[in-house]
Amino acid sequence: MRTLAIGDIHGCTRALDALLAAINPRPEDLIITLGDYVDRGPDSRGAIDRLLSLAKTHRVVSLRGNHDWMMSEARTDPEVRRDWLGFGGRETLASYAAPGAEGSLDDVPAEHWRFLDRTLVDWYETATHFFVHALAHSRLSLPDQPQSFLHWQKLTPAQPPHNSGKIMICGHTAQRSGVPLDLGHAICLDTWVYGPGWLTCLEIETGICWQAKQDGRLRTSTLEDLCM
Repeated sequence: MRTLAIGDIHGCTRALDALLAAINPRPEDLIITLGDYVDRGPDSRGAIDRLLSLAKTHRVVSLRGNHDWMMSEARTDPEVRRDWLGFGGRETLASYAAPGAEGSLDDVPAEHWRFLDRTLVDWYETATHFFVHALAHSRLSLPDQPQSFLHWQKLTPAQPPHNSGKIMICGHTAQRSGVPLDLGHAICLDTWVYGPGWLTCLEIETGICWQAKQDGRLRTSTLEDLCM
């Protein structure tokens, strides 16, 4: 069994399809997606569709990112809706729209709302690692983490190790170099796919990294070699 962590997708379905084809996940593998499935990129609807389909045949744990949270909250909070629309929400609604239409929250199918509201989780842990979208406060257990850390806080090189002793795998803090940030005790896999960067998957047990661009280009390396 492999544990495969995939960074922020941001509606970049073409990159996701290329990445999954390269990884060729097996049913016994554990796939952990780190959040931010929507906004910024061109096909948020397609990204959620792919993950829903994958979860029917594979073991998938999907974390909640700040963009996913904002989309969910936008239905009932006008202030969040306004912020979300300027934060990538317009691109997301366009992916649900009929040709020539702007799209609205009413166009989002019920299955996608269930994914955003009920399927997504805020953290996940294994015997050696834990997975969050943005960050974890180093002195708080995972159940006690504030939403401000789990969804919004940026990772910096000054981040101390978590008191559990486990390695943190996260996204959210875009690495515009296209290379993951590896601090040893914390690894960030958001490599800016919606920009000119890559979508990254890390195999936790071996350190193998697969990366895909929106134009379908692929590269495979190890985390150590990428970060040299």
